[in-house]
Amino acid sequence: MKRQWKLVTALLFLFLVSACSGNENSVQSSGHKETVELTISAAASLKDVLTVIQKKYEEEHPEVELKFNYGASGSLQQQISQGAPVDLFFSAAEDKFDKLVEEGNIEEEDGIDLLGNELVLVVPKEEKLIIGNFHDLKKEEVDQISIGIPESVPAGKYAKESFEKINIWKEIEQKIVYAKDVRQVLSYVETGNVKAGVVYKTDALISDKVSIAAAADPDMHTSIIYPAGIIKNSKHYEQAKDFYDYLQSNEALKVLNEHGFITE
Repeated sequence: MKRQWKLVTALLFLFLVSACSGNENSVQSSGHKETVELTISAAASLKDVLTVIQKKYEEEHPEVELKFNYGASGSLQQQISQGAPVDLFFSAAEDKFDKLVEEGNIEEEDGIDLLGNELVLVVPKEEKLIIGNFHDLKKEEVDQISIGIPESVPAGKYAKESFEKINIWKEIEQKIVYAKDVRQVLSYVETGNVKAGVVYKTDALISDKVSIAAAADPDMHTSIIYPAGIIKNSKHYEQAKDFYDYLQSNEALKVLNEHGFITE
């Protein structure tokens, strides 16, 4: 009888120890913050600067993981319009952004015109300089010129507007090589596949394989403005709002300015 009692006591003790251990693990588990993943659709021209900002932000907010989807603003806008799960949109054009506001995908109070940029004509750095301005694109030896697809790539739209403004579009249209985004334009020029391309100044500054031949007069095209905004149906609105606010902070604006963006 005594042996049975000791056995029962031992089993009860083991049960209590196991229960306490389980409760402790439960507390530890509940105390652990689950990582939130934010999906941000951003214009291709923002890739380098947002990589720097991402590192800084995630160091300060270890509970948040930023996942970027880069591409042409028009393509990204269409994806969001069709229901793609995105938390924040950072566009290189107001009209693409405004479509999402009109559709109700972004509330007006959750959007801001954050940055500006400049449009430049670039040529391969090692090429013999035969292009010094936009009118030189009419030269016979300049057989291929790259710009983004105007319907989906804002930089391509601005480039076409500039060509039309100075009345050279009809003369060079047959030379145009269209690209899916501004970074592809830059790549075509870097590799010498085209004689020239039109990109943002910020893109030209990151490459040591191209030279800026000329800058477009701001009056030649629509104002280049980069709006950012929170997607209304974001599943992580509070975290998206925090990153949205961070983009407007002095710390983030300093980084953006250092990369050539206009922040004032």
